[in-house]
Amino acid sequence: MVLLLDTHILLWALDAPERLPPDVAAQIESPEATVYFSAASIWEIAIKMALGKIDFHFSPEDIAQAAKETGFVELPVSAAHGAKVAHLPPHHRDPFDRLLIAQALLMPAQLLTADSALPPYSELVRLI
Repeated sequence: MVLLLDTHILLWALDAPERLPPDVAAQIESPEATVYFSAASIWEIAIKMALGKIDFHFSPEDIAQAAKETGFVELPVSAAHGAKVAHLPPHHRDPFDRLLIAQALLMPAQLLTADSALPPYSELVRLI
């Protein structure tokens, strides 16, 4: 199984795993799963930190490193991912989330998210 974590789920998995439902935590920890985190999530964290919208005790670099040390695989942003965004319906305006949807569709991967605006995009989106 191939999973892509949205930004909230990535942060919860790394710093607050108790926030994850037990079945989701088990799926992420399964040796049969390949778990990806997007470079877009690190970019989103960096931008929101720079704007003072969030206050973390960890830098974006620390979060990326922790994700890799956990065994998550970094998913770069490609031109194909960026182009796919142009073909998505306007269910959600957040550019980071739209990019994650595009990545999940092109991989394909199940996108784990806590954002209720994302499931209309695809059956690949799992709301937790």
